[in-house]
Amino acid sequence: MECMPLFEWNGPRAVWTTHEDACTWDGELTKVQHRAADRITTAITAEEPELLIWAVCGAGKTEMLFPGITEALRLGKRICIATPRTDVVRELLPRIRTAFSNVYIQGMYGGSRENDGSAQMIIATTHQLLRFKHAFDVIIIDETDAFPYHADPSLAFAANRAKKITSTTIYLTATPRPVHRKRILTNKLSHIFVPVRFHGHPLPVPIFTMTFSLQKDLRQSTIPKSFLDWVKKRSDRNRQLLIFVPTISLAENLIPNLKTALQDNNVTAVHASDVDREEKINRYRNKQIQTLVTTTILERGVTFPSVDVAVLDSGHTVFDEAALVQIAGRAGRSPADPTGEVVFFHDGKTEAMMEAVRLIKKMNKRGGFN
Repeated sequence: MECMPLFEWNGPRAVWTTHEDACTWDGELTKVQHRAADRITTAITAEEPELLIWAVCGAGKTEMLFPGITEALRLGKRICIATPRTDVVRELLPRIRTAFSNVYIQGMYGGSRENDGSAQMIIATTHQLLRFKHAFDVIIIDETDAFPYHADPSLAFAANRAKKITSTTIYLTATPRPVHRKRILTNKLSHIFVPVRFHGHPLPVPIFTMTFSLQKDLRQSTIPKSFLDWVKKRSDRNRQLLIFVPTISLAENLIPNLKTALQDNNVTAVHASDVDREEKINRYRNKQIQTLVTTTILERGVTFPSVDVAVLDSGHTVFDEAALVQIAGRAGRSPADPTGEVVFFHDGKTEAMMEAVRLIKKMNKRGGFN
């Protein structure tokens, strides 16, 4: 709040621990991931001001960071991984703690118990960066194109103030916004592009399904017949269903009729105002929930191993090009099930829908898929 005082430390500068070999992750990077990881490490050791990693959904961006983080910790640097979404922090925190099990790592977001910000390595929402000034040698902004970061100048201000005068900022994104694309094209922002998913399979290309009665059905919380027809014809009925809708009220109102239509009580909704949000997402991840209806809070940064994805009213203004690309990227993320179906149910194609599909096809072509 504007009336909340912010206190600035003016005592001795902190000296952070040097870790000889901090990474305890036992996985292996692919050749393409190695190339990106080496570039990140070079940027950190050379204290380059900025580097953007443009990697398709499911490329394994988190794992690409591990060598660079390892080198930063070896040099005694302080690191922050910041992301606009609380759910992404919750997803990243256990993964990073497992990969660097001997390093004290704090997770900071609204409602988190760890809020003193004293660790050498911090995973936080971008709002939490308002707590810091000249604190980090390395700041990694994950999902830099996501709302609200790209729409709120105060968050970019906070990120810029939180880093030290000499520092490195790494941007991670699958869908860079025009401001970053322009800087890339004019050679004002160094970048590296990762065109393939870590398991070597292409991105799923969404299918458009015209639904003339869509708006009427959704106003009445009725499940569109076209959606039910698709559910019955899916190639793998064992996959979980992840259904995106544009509003919280629609997410909640669809549940009773959806349970009846699917003849399944194992259906629930989750959204930003849901007090049981974290528990529901964990239950879905553990396959204790078969069908999850959600808003754009789960469009990015979360991984479910085997899902089919549906977007009801994909022409709604809340679903811009970046959101639709990210939503499509929720499918086919596991090597055990690298495909997955993605269907956009609409009552008229929008430019955002068309651009999202064009971008996905372009990424697949750059990755060597016809």
